[in-house]
Amino acid sequence: MTDSTRRTAFVTGASRGIGKAIAVRLAEAGYDVAITARTVTEGERREHSSSLARSDTSPLPGSLSTTADLIRAHGRQALVLPADLLDRASLGAAATTVLERWKRVDLVVHNARFIGPGHMDSLLDTPVEVLEKHVQGNAIAPLILNRYFLPAMIAQGGGTFVNITSAAALGPPPKPIGEGGWGLSYSISKAAFHSVAGFIALEHGKDNVRCFNVQPGFIATERIAQDMAGFGFTSNMGAPPQVIAEVVLWLMTSPEADALNGQNIRAQPFCHERGLLPGWEGPA
Repeated sequence: MTDSTRRTAFVTGASRGIGKAIAVRLAEAGYDVAITARTVTEGERREHSSSLARSDTSPLPGSLSTTADLIRAHGRQALVLPADLLDRASLGAAATTVLERWKRVDLVVHNARFIGPGHMDSLLDTPVEVLEKHVQGNAIAPLILNRYFLPAMIAQGGGTFVNITSAAALGPPPKPIGEGGWGLSYSISKAAFHSVAGFIALEHGKDNVRCFNVQPGFIATERIAQDMAGFGFTSNMGAPPQVIAEVVLWLMTSPEADALNGQNIRAQPFCHERGLLPGWEGPA
C-alpha cells in the first residue's frame, strides 16, 4: 500500500474507554492507527481522583500496549506514542512522529481529556491552577496537535478531525456534584473545546478539511466503573464505548457526512436511529 492510498488515524486517550474502542474499530475497518495516552503498560499508577478531597492512584484497566495488540490482531499497524496533555513537547513529538513515519494522517480523533482533581469539585473548592490544567488538557492540547496536523491535511488534499466533546459544554449540570452533576472545570474546558469544530469547518472546508463534534452522552467505561459511583454515576447507566466508535467510522465512510461538517452530533441517538450497532437497544 502506498502512502497516498493507505488510511491512517491518530487517536488520543486510546489506552481505554472510548479512545480504545475507536482505535480498534478503525483498525478493523482497515486503518493503521497511531495511539497516544499516558499509560503504556497495564498496572501503571498515577493520580486519577476527580476531587481534591482525596487521592487515588490505584491502577486503571487498560494501556496503549493492550490497545496496540488489538489493532495488530486486525492486521494493521499500531504506532504507540506516549504523551501527556499537559506536556506540550510530548504532544509535538507524537504528531511529528506520525507525519514523519506515515507521511499523512487522514483522521485525528481528539478523545483524551485531563484526568485529575477538579472534575468533581465545586467552584470555590477548585484552585485557579486546577482550572488552568483542565483548560490546557481539554482545549489547548488539541489545538497544539491541530497546528501540526492541519497543515499536513491541507497539503495532502484533505482530512478529518473528530472532537469527542460533552453535553457539559452546553450548560450547567442538572444536579449538584454527588447527585449526578459535575464541576465547572470540566464544563468550562469542554465548552472551549466545543467551539473549535465550527471554526475549522468555516476556515478550512475549502481545503477539504472536516471537523465534527461527537457528543457521546454517558458511556460505560473502565474509569466510570472504578471511580464514579461515589458521585452518582454507575457503569450500568451508560452506553457501550462501541457506540461512539461506530459513529466515528460512519463519519469516515458515509457520503452523507460532509453535510455535517462543523456540527455537533449526539452520538447515542445518531447511532440508534441509523442502526450502526446491531443488538444495542439504544439510549436509556
